[in-house]
Amino acid sequence: QVQLGESGGGLVQPGGSLRLSCAASGGTISRYVMGWFRQPPGKEREFVARISYVTGSNGGTYYADSVKGRFTCSRDNAKNTVYLQMDSLKPEDTAVYYCAAGITISSYNYWGQGTQVTVSS
Repeated sequence: QVQLGESGGGLVQPGGSLRLSCAASGGTISRYVMGWFRQPPGKEREFVARISYVTGSNGGTYYADSVKGRFTCSRDNAKNTVYLQMDSLKPEDTAVYYCAAGITISSYNYWGQGTQVTVSS
């Protein structure tokens, strides 16, 4: 049973940056596709980014169009941690951010508790 814990959320001004971390225990993330999702206030949860355990020319990463070019997902298998670097933040990025682990890109079996990100002046 993999446990995931997000950290790094907070309040930031538009145009600012935050780095979210997702630390795993009870299992090694190198076996999983690691995803980031978010749930804006009053809306459904949505996909943000993922990083595969199979690296390719793009490092095995894939992003939602809304964050492409601004967010960067990376993983440190030695630390059993995944990161989401968020730059050029916009008010519409305000949401609870979750990390998840899955065997495939279409099925995430384990979820963290979420961390709040608020982008506001």
